[in-house]
Amino acid sequence: MQQRTLGTSGLQVSAIGFGCMGMSFSYGPAMPREDALAIVRAAFDRGVTFFDTAEAYGPYANEELVGEALAPVRDQVVIATKFGFTFENGRIAGLDSRPAHIREVADASLKRLRTDRIDLFYQHRVDPEVPIEDVAGAVKDLIREGKVRHFGLSEAGAKTIRRAHAVQPVAALQSEYSLWFREPEAEILPTLEDLGIGFVPFSPLGKGFLTGTIDDATTFDSADFRNVVPRFTAENRKANLAFVDWLKAFAARKQATPAQIALAWILARKPWMAPIPGTTKLHRLEENLGAASVQLTADDLRGIEDAVSRIEVHGARYPEHLQKMVGR
Repeated sequence: MQQRTLGTSGLQVSAIGFGCMGMSFSYGPAMPREDALAIVRAAFDRGVTFFDTAEAYGPYANEELVGEALAPVRDQVVIATKFGFTFENGRIAGLDSRPAHIREVADASLKRLRTDRIDLFYQHRVDPEVPIEDVAGAVKDLIREGKVRHFGLSEAGAKTIRRAHAVQPVAALQSEYSLWFREPEAEILPTLEDLGIGFVPFSPLGKGFLTGTIDDATTFDSADFRNVVPRFTAENRKANLAFVDWLKAFAARKQATPAQIALAWILARKPWMAPIPGTTKLHRLEENLGAASVQLTADDLRGIEDAVSRIEVHGARYPEHLQKMVGR
């Protein structure tokens, strides 16, 4: 697996990382423990060195799985986790990025992850009640103490990124980005390039839609987050099949899968981007990692750009209550 450096931070990661969330959270029932451990170890065995988790995934269960799975190879991997939420009765209850809480989360995450340092510590969502300078300062203290190596932000707006970066250099921003959602290109990506910050796209396969395995007749488990996503209503999925039909045809010409083209496109955008697709299936893991070998020519990229610009995507990426929490 090729390695990439996230911006000017010096943090090296595999070109394709592994998003661990779906093993425990958001996409239906949690995986059986042994299966979850096996898929994380399989990712490492196939060259992945960048693993993304969070205390919110479960909550807590995902960090424990990642910690157990990677303990034997801890010094060979980069583990990213996140702070910024509070929980009640096993559910997210609100935001909390007060410095004292950040420190509590760091100590708890270190124990669950079975490690003495967090390689990349993201603020999961910007907390409007806590100045970002205070957040950056708290993480700066943790870095000074050796508990954290690098500071990250997730779904933050450009002004917030700049304010945080002035206090403690931001190594990476994690936000949604894919052929299906390109909003970061307007303001976020130029800001990251200007400041030398890496970009970690989550949902690079459009929450599964860009794999070509979902249509308007697909049903999701009752615990699946996509049930409340406007872009995934049956009506919008039917309208959005035009996008997937084009992607399937393009992928066939390149002797690749739709998922591989979607990931290869991100890898071709900038050398400081490292997407983190997630999966619970070994064959999908191998398919995703195969994207690193897909070469897109300049003509391919122009053709993708032309086709995508002609196809309208229907539906918002988040329900309204979650949309309010991004871009702050």
